[in-house]
Amino acid sequence: MTTRITTAALCLLLAFSLQAQNIMTSELNNLSKKRTDAKSRRVSSYDLTGGNNDFIANILPGESQVLFDVGGAGIINHIWITLAPINFNRNNIVLKMYWDGNDEPSVLAPLGSFFGQGWGERYTYNTLPLVAGPLEGSGLVCYFTMPFAKGAKIVIENQSKEAIEKFYFYVDYMEVKKLPADLSRFHAWYNREVTQPVTDAEANGNKDLNIDGKHNYLLADIKGKGHFVGVNYYIIAPASNWYGEGDDRFVIDGDEQTSLLGTGTEDFFNTSWSPRERFDHPYFGYAKVNDELGFMGSTHVYRYFIADPVLFDKSLHVSIEHGHANDLTLDLSSVVYWYQDDAVAVPNIASVSERQPMPLINLHDVYYWRLEWLKNNSKEFTPLWGNERE
Repeated sequence: MTTRITTAALCLLLAFSLQAQNIMTSELNNLSKKRTDAKSRRVSSYDLTGGNNDFIANILPGESQVLFDVGGAGIINHIWITLAPINFNRNNIVLKMYWDGNDEPSVLAPLGSFFGQGWGERYTYNTLPLVAGPLEGSGLVCYFTMPFAKGAKIVIENQSKEAIEKFYFYVDYMEVKKLPADLSRFHAWYNREVTQPVTDAEANGNKDLNIDGKHNYLLADIKGKGHFVGVNYYIIAPASNWYGEGDDRFVIDGDEQTSLLGTGTEDFFNTSWSPRERFDHPYFGYAKVNDELGFMGSTHVYRYFIADPVLFDKSLHVSIEHGHANDLTLDLSSVVYWYQDDAVAVPNIASVSERQPMPLINLHDVYYWRLEWLKNNSKEFTPLWGNERE
């Protein structure tokens, strides 16, 4: 059988290839630049005895472990992590990063969610700044640059009920005498909410309209000057409804009118027409898609604003509807990434018990509730099929 490739498909492949080539060319060009007053350094789980136990052993439940604690100025440019047992729920481990001697973290998120692994699951994830590589997403890699002027600390906290038997890591960085003044500090924050449909009363008399975004799901609420660079968005839908009618909303510097208004969830994530296929691009994609009835199940979408960061001088508020005008029950969680002039504390995140995902609805559940609906609504001699709306 002969495979035929359409002109449109060839153009798409060419565009993707050219974009990837431009990214790589830019990075390759940077390799030739002279690096002065900087030294390459690494902190890792290397076995200092020269043996092969290159890991931190037996991190107990409730225990915190410092991975990186360095004074002075520098720029972290690579992190790699893996752990055992390989199927350990990485959303029960919290990642914290502190810059410039601050007592409160500027990065606060479950380890799995930070690295593009939703709900404690494990699957491959391939983007420009973050990667979950073989085996089956067990190698967690970060290429976000993380500058610091007065020291940096990275901590993990085991919030599970089990010990982490082995924890392996690299943190590579450049040590500098003085950090350039134009480098911002890296921030990341996790949120989670099980949303409920908005009522007529809450929507000021018309639940089909959403003017102010009051009941939207919160992605970020930032104070300061900086630029927003990405989001991982994790969705569990308990029904077959299409979740993607939710519009994104950016309010920059307290603007009275919404600064950036979107047209739908799949549009915000650079896709279209209710996709249900995996797609991996350096900037955006669907890392995991549902495979149940309709759009019931779990979906992970992501977008990085690498070429088009969202700039703000005083504040940034980012939210998204859960269905059109917030009409759906969804289990939503997210990690957002941004840079700002100064390292600031991010809000606390949900406890380990509060961030456990809702159970997936299966076809048996759908069948059971369909029968209940038929029993409650069928009248004598007028059997219902199940597609009746009134």
